[in-house]
Amino acid sequence: MIEERRESLNALEVRRLPGLTPYAEAWELQKGLARRRKNDEIPDTFVLCEHPPVYTVGRGATDGANLGAGEEYLRSLGAEVFWSDRGGDATFHGPGQIVGYPILRLKDRDTHGYLRRLEHVLIRVLAGYGLEGWHHPEYTGVWVGERKIAAIGVKFSSGWIASHGFALNVNTDLSWFDRITPCGIKEFGVTSLREQLDREVPLAEVEEKIEAHFRRLFG
Repeated sequence: MIEERRESLNALEVRRLPGLTPYAEAWELQKGLARRRKNDEIPDTFVLCEHPPVYTVGRGATDGANLGAGEEYLRSLGAEVFWSDRGGDATFHGPGQIVGYPILRLKDRDTHGYLRRLEHVLIRVLAGYGLEGWHHPEYTGVWVGERKIAAIGVKFSSGWIASHGFALNVNTDLSWFDRITPCGIKEFGVTSLREQLDREVPLAEVEEKIEAHFRRLFG
């Protein structure tokens, strides 16, 4: 029985949440999973989901300056606004965007290396579509050309448990980003797979590619 439990904890569990998951629900799910992972009650877990329109602000923001006209205005557009405990600044999540939340124990305690591996997962996914993704030396995330296609913001809690993660623009309505300064970066715009390929891309197809590359690098 002990050996069976050990084998299960060495596996990677992937959870794909159906439909649009409200950000608050996903955040509470992450907190619960992080507590259980710290206590070795569950294996490393990778949550993939899609959110209704929501703006989130990470710990890297000193104020709400990058929220454009402010929280009240953003809410009037039909979006929620949350101040999150992840790293990074302001960003947008919404339909057509794949959000990945790896809840895992960082065994090597290399936080910088963890961020680079997350970026590399997405760079490999983009390569499968004939796109050259790259990591900017000054910013976390993934770019195609001069535009950012994926944002990354994570949290490391006691026990070296990682939570939060990345957001990859697939078929995202990019006009939502016009209301803020995404990630506090003014000199770069944002893009999506749909914009780069000039076609709608099935989210399930992209999720499968993300899972496959994530397993190769983390599984």
